[in-house]
Amino acid sequence: MSSLRGRALEDEFDGLLSELGGDEEGRAKAAAYLASSHEIVNQDGSSTWAMTPKILGSAELGILTEAAETMGRILEKVTERYLKDADFRALFRLSPEVEELTLMPTGYEQLIPFARLDVLFNEETGDFTFAGVATDSSVGMTAAVDVTRAVQLTEAYRRFAERHHDIETFDISDGVVSALRETYYSWVNAAEGTRSPDRPPVGIVDYPESATPGEFADLIERLADEGVYARFVDIRDLRIEEAGGIRRLVDSEGPVTCVYRRALVSEMLEKPCAGVDALVEAARRGLACVIGGFRTWPVSTNAIFPVLNSEAVESVLDPFELAFVRAHVPEARFLERGDDVNRYIAEQDKWLVRPAGAYRASEAVAGVDRMDRDEWWRVLLACCEEGGVIEECTPAYQAPVISGAEGAAGEGPVTGNNLLGLFLFRGKFGGVYARCGYESVMGKWGHRLDMGCLVVRD
Repeated sequence: MSSLRGRALEDEFDGLLSELGGDEEGRAKAAAYLASSHEIVNQDGSSTWAMTPKILGSAELGILTEAAETMGRILEKVTERYLKDADFRALFRLSPEVEELTLMPTGYEQLIPFARLDVLFNEETGDFTFAGVATDSSVGMTAAVDVTRAVQLTEAYRRFAERHHDIETFDISDGVVSALRETYYSWVNAAEGTRSPDRPPVGIVDYPESATPGEFADLIERLADEGVYARFVDIRDLRIEEAGGIRRLVDSEGPVTCVYRRALVSEMLEKPCAGVDALVEAARRGLACVIGGFRTWPVSTNAIFPVLNSEAVESVLDPFELAFVRAHVPEARFLERGDDVNRYIAEQDKWLVRPAGAYRASEAVAGVDRMDRDEWWRVLLACCEEGGVIEECTPAYQAPVISGAEGAAGEGPVTGNNLLGLFLFRGKFGGVYARCGYESVMGKWGHRLDMGCLVVRD
């Protein structure tokens, strides 16, 4: 598509960085901003970011917006069928305990309040393939905003903005706050009793060892700006308390009327405690508004692609949606004990495996990622034993990217494998979390860079 401009615009930005000798002064300003803002830490403990932003033109933005919102409608339909049809539910292979949780009513209509849809996007052709769906604990919003703001402090950005006057950015964190607020307003019990319909006490509930503190601090600050008291809540501290004949969900600091659940359902089952029981009871009895409830979980697991590849979805989706799935969702199926894996051994470079359970981009193991045939065979056997997923491996789009790491000003660009996270808020596209990795394809990246994102209108 001749109207695609992002690739050329990123090359232009990198050219400005090169003219400035890496823009050491701008790099220092950006790094100082990130150090004083919210902590951005990768899973390996490192904190890395890119001077090169992901840049979208009007055409790219249109493609990604339509892709995200179409997939969002598909996930809503799949979830709706899941809730109504026991045979369809069985395709997700969830345990009876998890299935019972997912069927619990929430007290509001929106099935999926927010989600992050990861896509592999070819910036030269406009083609895209979905890589995963995260509806529970969709991380990346704060990193996307903060790295974008950091890049905007550089001299390279100032010169770029002089050439392109119509530049926009996304505020994904604000989108999350708006979705939380709107979902709470639609909750049937929002105006009852002492539940503070305009300013409910909000608890961001997670296990401390799994939490993303910088992101939580960002959301708490945003809510405070709106006059809403929010706090991080250790799920283990939750309990049901009765006072004056009224039962409430509380922690050590007081009532929690609106819950932003960031604790994964899988982790709640792995780490049972009285707090988990209290949260489930509060959701069941309508004592608190649990944003997303537990019904967002099925489409957030690695089962979603095998389900979308099944014949069962033909009765769920309309012809356009079905064609969309066939064009943009990779081939995927469950592996089981005793399955013949010879095809996947012979075509090692074409496949990756994902464990059963929650989608995490870093947990995929691609056959092409520097492993010999015997090691790949062992990966496949482990996948069969666990009941994991084998999935067609779509190569990531590669582009040069300049690191923002300290001391990297004199270094040239590296070739990064790009992954874009498309955020949806109540079904509407709300922004992009861009990151890239190098030294592997889709698995555990040896190096990962969080990227800012700019939109340059035509």
